[in-house]
Order: sequence, then structure tokens, then C-alpha cells
Amino acid sequence: MAKDKLDSKSLNANLKRLAEITDWFENQEEIDVEEGLEKVKEAAALIKASKERLKAVENEFEEIAKDQDA
Repeated sequence: MAKDKLDSKSLNANLKRLAEITDWFENQEEIDVEEGLEKVKEAAALIKASKERLKAVENEFEEIAKDQDA
């Protein structure tokens, strides 16, 4: 999966896609191992990108708080 620009839209899109992947697993009677593996890899990349974005947002909030305290 190509690394998307990390902004709020991609964070929301990542969360939506993770929900879709979860639904896919929940709705399979028999899971194709290869397809399942690809979905797990995609989910892992989405989670990593989302964590990075959340950390960036946290840092932005901290900077705003510092500016307000100064």
C-alpha cells in the first residue's frame, strides 16, 4: 500500500477502511488464506499510518497548549 499523505481525511479514510476489513472477516464463512493475509497486511499498514497521524495531532495540541501558557 502506498503511503498516503497523512491528514485528517486520510485518518478518517483509514478508520473507514479498517471497519470494512473487519466486516469482511466477520462476513466470511470460509476465509481464503491468501486474501485474508493481504487484508491483514493492509490493516497493519493502515494502523501504522493512523498511529503516526494521531501522534502528529497530539504534538500539534501540545504546541498549542504551550503557546497558550506562554
